Amino acid sequence: MPSIGVKLYSVFFKFMLKHRLQNRLEGAENDAVGGGGSFGVTSRPEEDTPAAVNPSFTEGVATKDIHVDNLTSLSVRIFLPDTCLRNPETLANHRVGLSNPGSDLNNAIIRRNSYGSSNDNNHRRNSYGCSSIDDANLKLESGGYRGYNPVGNNCRRLPVMLQFHGGGFVSGSNDSVANDFFCRRIAKLCDVIVLAVGYRLAPENKYPTAFEDGLKVLHWLAKQANLAECGKSVGIKKGADLRRSEGNWHVADAFGASLVEPWLAAHGDPSRCVLLGVSCGANIADYVARKAVEAGKLLDPVKVVAQVLMYPFFIGTIPTHSEIKLANSYFYDKAMCVLAWKLFLPENEFSLDHPAANPLVSGRVGPPLKHMPPTLTVVAEHDWMRDRAIAYSEELRKVNVDSPVLEYKDAVHEFATLDMLLKTPLAQACAEDIAIWVKKYISLRGHEFSY
Repeated sequence: MPSIGVKLYSVFFKFMLKHRLQNRLEGAENDAVGGGGSFGVTSRPEEDTPAAVNPSFTEGVATKDIHVDNLTSLSVRIFLPDTCLRNPETLANHRVGLSNPGSDLNNAIIRRNSYGSSNDNNHRRNSYGCSSIDDANLKLESGGYRGYNPVGNNCRRLPVMLQFHGGGFVSGSNDSVANDFFCRRIAKLCDVIVLAVGYRLAPENKYPTAFEDGLKVLHWLAKQANLAECGKSVGIKKGADLRRSEGNWHVADAFGASLVEPWLAAHGDPSRCVLLGVSCGANIADYVARKAVEAGKLLDPVKVVAQVLMYPFFIGTIPTHSEIKLANSYFYDKAMCVLAWKLFLPENEFSLDHPAANPLVSGRVGPPLKHMPPTLTVVAEHDWMRDRAIAYSEELRKVNVDSPVLEYKDAVHEFATLDMLLKTPLAQACAEDIAIWVKKYISLRGHEFSY
């Protein structure tokens, strides 16, 4: 059974959450808004304390925020692990150099100005912030790592993981302290670049806004990869000194510096893309996976190779055994989750068998289940949603999709992502188990650990 501390915190958590949900439902009904304008709401500062970004490799991960869509508030927080600095030996030398002010590496870093140029001709750099020598990728400029080298081959490519936070579609954020901690942990354990998606929240933004935001980020990732290829091939010649053609330089600079996200251009491998959804974020991840299957080669070079559904926010009209037995379970009971679905779904579409809520509803539009990517499902013993998540996994296995279930004893909903539970041994073990499974599908022989 969960500890006394977890039980007490659950009582307080449910009281506060119920109060917030009821207030939002009343406000939505009184205003009859249903949508908060095109810009939208992606976080609620009164609920989630945001974690500051840090573009330097603090505790092994650098972060930055990117505004993805000019017409909305859609954003991503990028988590870049320091393993992108190529091989472990170079990385170790890099850390030693940074800790030793007198080292040659540290002096080389200090000599470079904010545009990436060096006073030392042996460390000549282009305007993208990377050097023609291997140590350029260790560069920290203006307190942060830049990293884009459109012509070099000395940047280590990492898989990309899109992460969708939980919160019942009505709360949570991609930059909260808890989500920041979780994404850092996953980035390091899985050795991936994590893009935490800041999708728009209900009731200001009803269904299908959050789902469309998730898909929009996947298309943005594909666009980034294609622009990076343009920047690599236009106007830059390979050579010892990387001399540039004056006539083509502005074209290349436009593709490389203005439009491309440098961390992804230098280190992202979109052909190894993983989706990870937490609670309601799992519903978004499953939707994005379906759309990726439908799009096929239209998403090139992005390829979704696997997805992880952590205690998905599934429900249905006909209750399962766990929905009856655990209806009043810890943190998120069934009554509050139904209220969250009322806030998320348009009034004329509300149904617990809505395709967004019930993955097993008959006639659900989308590709056949046999075409879905490998899917890992994480469930908790004391979570009323567990049975329907397991049933969905079973349906995937029936059509030969690799779809294992990891069930954790004495665990509650969001046991690996909730703020007060993040540092428990169970949360750490869950993240490690996810990494073991994910690496089966993102490994490159000779580069990643392979199972």
